[in-house]
Amino acid sequence: MRVHLNIGSNRGHRQALIERAVVALSEALPGPLLRSGLFESEPWGFSSPHRFLNLAVAIDLDTPHPPLRLLDITQKVQNSIDPSPHRTPEGGYADRAIDIDIIAVDRVVLDHPRLTLPHPRARLRDFVILPLRQIDPETAGWIAGES
Repeated sequence: MRVHLNIGSNRGHRQALIERAVVALSEALPGPLLRSGLFESEPWGFSSPHRFLNLAVAIDLDTPHPPLRLLDITQKVQNSIDPSPHRTPEGGYADRAIDIDIIAVDRVVLDHPRLTLPHPRARLRDFVILPLRQIDPETAGWIAGES
């Protein structure tokens, strides 16, 4: 089972926070891990003077997990690094020290109140598609609607 994640940060020491997330994820989800280079981008969906760093990670899990279990694991890692909310009180996006999104799990299509796969806005976000294309062009094409 291959899990594709996007990890981002626009607050604090961005690169160190992302590295901390990669280490924690590799411990929580054992298996071979591929990672893209870092991509810097403007915030998406809200205004902030703080630019994001993002990278894509693909993990070939030694033990398969249901997608909702993967969500629990990634949220636990995210909250261990930064428990502050990722939304404003009005529901909009906010600056964040770390953000871990599940982009795809193999070619699973899921529409659940807690998780939609593939990520419903991934194809709209270059900071997701470009890093993913570095490590898994086929999946990036599928998510972007190219195949």
